[in-house]
Amino acid sequence: MLKALADLFRPPRAAPTPEERERGLRLAAAALLFEVVRADGVVKPEEQTVLRAALRSTFAIGEDELDALVQAGERESREAISLFEFTRQVDEALSQDEKKRIVELLWLVSFADGEKAAEEEHVVRRIAGLLHVTHPEFIDAKIRARAAAEQGGPENRGKTS
Repeated sequence: MLKALADLFRPPRAAPTPEERERGLRLAAAALLFEVVRADGVVKPEEQTVLRAALRSTFAIGEDELDALVQAGERESREAISLFEFTRQVDEALSQDEKKRIVELLWLVSFADGEKAAEEEHVVRRIAGLLHVTHPEFIDAKIRARAAAEQGGPENRGKTS
């Protein structure tokens, strides 16, 4: 809360570099994925495995960078006051198809433990709305993620066609 207030009084900074924008986008995506992981109050290993696979396949990053991104995403998710700070970055940076892919990844994380948690669905629905993903796109992403989750282990769940 204090950080948000302090940000209001800081002078505007220069436009971010492409590297800073990419880093911010990766962090926002990681935080959004972690929002789904923790939505039901229990962080399960299966969900973390799928979250890692989703980030690895989406951003083509190595293990060291992935570890740092997952830790930063979890920290940002836990410290955030709202989803808006993350969804704004994703919404502004990605195309409609890419945003639909993010929603699909959110569903993959939700389906990772084989349980249907209403809290997880609620978070995915809220994020999809903030990303301006239409209801038909939201449902299509859910269907694709469910099919991918049913194909097998966590390695397959992080990847869809």
